[in-house]
Amino acid sequence: MTPLNVIEAPACPLGLENVDTDQLIPARFMQTPRAHGYGGFLLHDLRRDADGALRADFPVNDPRFAQAQIMIARANFGCGSSREAAVYVLADAGYRCVLAPSFGDIFASNCVQNGLLPARISPQDAQALLEDPQVQAGAPIRVDLAAQRVQAGARSFAFEVRPDWRQRLLNGWDAVDLTRSYASDIELFLARDALARPWAGVRRA
Repeated sequence: MTPLNVIEAPACPLGLENVDTDQLIPARFMQTPRAHGYGGFLLHDLRRDADGALRADFPVNDPRFAQAQIMIARANFGCGSSREAAVYVLADAGYRCVLAPSFGDIFASNCVQNGLLPARISPQDAQALLEDPQVQAGAPIRVDLAAQRVQAGARSFAFEVRPDWRQRLLNGWDAVDLTRSYASDIELFLARDALARPWAGVRRA
């Protein structure tokens, strides 16, 4: 994966709560091969009217946020099913971070597996971002993973992310890479265990 440190880009003020994985990508589109790109399916049914036309009043359709790499939402983003395609669709649409007060557990884990940051912010900070005139105008904001800070104009505040997830995203690691980072500790344990329990006969590859 590509390491993630600082994102400086427009943020799409989605502002919805309880966005579930079927809203992020309806199941009928998941038969499409990933190689074809999922970005056009993002929030498909919410961003279109009854006739299938794009809604001008929906943030994802707004030209001001066409280059957005950050999405701002309310609580319980990514709830519902465990489908990993709900993260694929965000990544393929160009997003690298979602700022929200809370996330569906499996969705958040899937985000990290695919290099996308699920950054937890307070409901008050989410509301302030959604109402910020510069954000609404499409001005870039800054998400600094190393410092765990969001900077929007003169406003700066912290976000939360699990320490192991932070480490993986900063380094571009998958779960295997994270395990390999402890190789010296594993070797030390095996050496000590061989002395303490020689009868165990642990075979080493």
